[in-house]
Amino acid sequence: MAEGAPTVLLVEDNPNDMELALLALRDGGGVSHVDVVRDGVEALDYLFRQGTYADRPAGHEPRAVLLDIKLPLLNGIDVLQRLKTDDRTRHLPVIMLTSSAQRSDLARCYRLGVNSYIVKPVDMDTFFDTMRHIGHYWLVLNQPESL
Repeated sequence: MAEGAPTVLLVEDNPNDMELALLALRDGGGVSHVDVVRDGVEALDYLFRQGTYADRPAGHEPRAVLLDIKLPLLNGIDVLQRLKTDDRTRHLPVIMLTSSAQRSDLARCYRLGVNSYIVKPVDMDTFFDTMRHIGHYWLVLNQPESL
């Protein structure tokens, strides 16, 4: 990874959605580095440097987390709640990128402090455009509290 390159953490268990997201983020989204984890427990381990990520080097923190709701082991809403209640991660932008259009999921995520809630588009072109806009906004335009 290039020094100072913005990093996104993608939390996605669907291999097809993961591959499409990686392609779109890197193709015009302003994202040169994406770390991928496949379940909620792994996401927390990564972000809090525990378990298999205990030795993850400091200094390359993600600038944003793209988080699915329907994840194995620990769902995305529980991950979001943990991130937004911990002083170390409460200001980290979290974007729910999910297939759930349920109003109850959307309302709960916003009550917990999610920064954005995006229902995954079914159309591939729309999905690519959405991912490009996400990368450009959160990594290029948005000014984080601290890097």
